[in-house]
Amino acid sequence: MNIIKNAVAKEKKFFGKSNKDELTELKEQLASNRIDDKKDALKKVIALMTIDKDVSKLFIDIINCMQQGDIEMKKLVYLYLINYADQKPDLALLAVQSFIRDAADQNPLIRALAVRTMGCIHVEKISEYLTEPLRTCISDPDPYVRKTAAMCICKLYDISPTLVEEQGFIDSLHDMISDENSAVVANAVAALCEIQDNSPREVLKISTSMLQKLMVALNETSEWGQVYILDCLARYEPRDEREAEAIIERIQARLQHSNTAVVLSAIKVMMVYMEHISRQDSIRSLVRKMGPPLVTLLSNEHPEIQYVSLRNINLIVQKRPDVLQTEIRVFFCKYNDPIYVKKEKMDIMVKLASERNIEQVLTEFKGYAQEVDVEVIRKAVRSIGRLAIRLERVSERCVSIIGTLCQNLDTLDEPEAKSAMIWIIGEYADRIDNSDELLETFLDGFDDEPPNVQLSLLTATVKLFLMR
Repeated sequence: MNIIKNAVAKEKKFFGKSNKDELTELKEQLASNRIDDKKDALKKVIALMTIDKDVSKLFIDIINCMQQGDIEMKKLVYLYLINYADQKPDLALLAVQSFIRDAADQNPLIRALAVRTMGCIHVEKISEYLTEPLRTCISDPDPYVRKTAAMCICKLYDISPTLVEEQGFIDSLHDMISDENSAVVANAVAALCEIQDNSPREVLKISTSMLQKLMVALNETSEWGQVYILDCLARYEPRDEREAEAIIERIQARLQHSNTAVVLSAIKVMMVYMEHISRQDSIRSLVRKMGPPLVTLLSNEHPEIQYVSLRNINLIVQKRPDVLQTEIRVFFCKYNDPIYVKKEKMDIMVKLASERNIEQVLTEFKGYAQEVDVEVIRKAVRSIGRLAIRLERVSERCVSIIGTLCQNLDTLDEPEAKSAMIWIIGEYADRIDNSDELLETFLDGFDDEPPNVQLSLLTATVKLFLMR
């Protein structure tokens, strides 16, 4: 507790009430000859800014602090500029010379910081002045500056696409793919992909030579660099089946990666390239290799990552259900799964269900339909209904399950649960022998039911009439 109190007391000076006297004090502190006083004032300004206090009147005073060579101060000043430049574009022009000077500083960290900030200031007037410093940083001797410049081009495109194209920065990004540093290559690829998503014309042209450079960089870059490159490869159109198989062969090692995003990106490339392969034995072999890594993703202890994995798996099994058809048990819900994970698992189980495993699936869904959580009950019952429609040969078995569940309608006292079950009775009225009797049990107390149950009863009654 004492540690917390001391920490609060130490930082309390940065979080005070913003008033005229305080702004005057900050102005005086920012004009001090002592670096430490300036830093404290800047920290106080940033703290006030983060709690939505207006400190825009200090714009000129803070710009004057850019003259200092201290990198910590520059970070604070640039953070302030990013926040207020669009509100005061004319005053922001005063910072242009400092940007140009910092972009040529001896310290590569300051050069990179200047370039990063250039891309984050969405003021078109300033962008025009920064094209030459950016062009210089593209060919900077330090790879950290070059990779930062690549992303700056992408951000500059959001502000002024015409300026980026006229200045030839798109071509510069293509040239950076030949860079000796894999991180620069990855950032150039990421920038081109993002620009392509927002451009009406073809910006990202993957040639054979570029493909080889991407494959080399893939083995050397960081995990997020691998994601960028794999996403780029997914856009490439293989020349023939042989090339598609060769690329898949080279990226298969990513299926064992510890990063979920890398695994999913590799699978995405494989899914795209498998469309170009006609030999069924090759496709079956690839399908077998894709299953285990997807199952491994579900063992992650964080439900948020599980959910993202499940969403991707849901898309994959729509195209190739055979990837996980023998692994349906891994999608059985656990008692402590969050509701959003349970729903996604049930959707996947419906897609993977077949005549071979239908008994397992129905037993699971029957258990879910008898849980306490109304959302789980509704999802389970509807999933059983979807199975009845999807697998005609086992539809009678599915409807028998629904009929059994409907026998417990009189024990339901929660409106949402009643509404869900009544919907099922109406939807499958022609298959549930006593559907008319089940609905009739509610009619005597119709006036006492809440509106959502009444509406469900009306809808189900009309369906029953039309079917019988």
